[in-house]
Amino acid sequence: MNNGRGPEARKPAWLKTKIPTGKTYFEIKRSLRESKLHTVCEEAKCPNIGECWNTRTATFMVMGDTCTRACRFCHIKTSSTPPSLDQSEAKEVASNCKKMGLNYVVLTMVNRDDLPDGGASHLEQVISKTKEEVPKIKIELLSGDFKFNKKSLNTVIESPLTVFAQNIETVERLTNRVRDARAGYKQTLDVLNYVRTQKPNLVTKSSIMLGLGESDDEIKQTIKDLKSVGVKLLTIGQYMRPTPKHLTVKKWYSPEEFDVLNEFALSEGLAGVVSGPLIRSSYKANEFYENTFS
Repeated sequence: MNNGRGPEARKPAWLKTKIPTGKTYFEIKRSLRESKLHTVCEEAKCPNIGECWNTRTATFMVMGDTCTRACRFCHIKTSSTPPSLDQSEAKEVASNCKKMGLNYVVLTMVNRDDLPDGGASHLEQVISKTKEEVPKIKIELLSGDFKFNKKSLNTVIESPLTVFAQNIETVERLTNRVRDARAGYKQTLDVLNYVRTQKPNLVTKSSIMLGLGESDDEIKQTIKDLKSVGVKLLTIGQYMRPTPKHLTVKKWYSPEEFDVLNEFALSEGLAGVVSGPLIRSSYKANEFYENTFS
């Protein structure tokens, strides 16, 4: 079976980033270590970690650092039996948001298929406690799909969220090769559509990564599919192989190609689009939201 692994071309110049530095970056890093919180910025090896942390934008990864799924593009640890949930996590996240003076926070999660509700009640506690501690804060959740369990989804979307994000990741044809078998192209669309119907005022968001062998027509169809289920915000970025064990990059897209896709997505009627080689789903999420809806 061809799993997409093997050698790949050298990264183009526009994908090279500077080593993170700066007083604010190290302050945030120290604060996170002291509180034993995880960030997807670190766990997923995000190339924008220095840029985002120095503008006091971080994405907390809740429910631990170990996922029950094993998507073939993702660097996060996997296990069918992750550690128990940290019952102090809601307090730790809320106090860190307050200490860092955040007015916008992104929470992402590992999938916890081992839990009856997928961790929905735990997430609700984290979100509600954060809003209680910092009443003016806007909260964006990069959510799992909860296997499209509507009860779990209701628990999450009834909490005080500003943005609900669920990533489509890739085009339909490549989904089975790229994502864990428990995820799915249609399942993601169903989740986003359900959230739209249940909470019309809750902004929904998604993300596509390119370079895995998709065609231009498939990318455009994915954008259309996301628009059809009410997605308002979209990020498009370049897939980068985290280790030799992961899927190889089939194509490096140029900044100009990302610009073309940005214009196409806006022409389809999405409210806001950020598209570029280094863009990730949580990239400058506060600025993206404010620029779109202010």
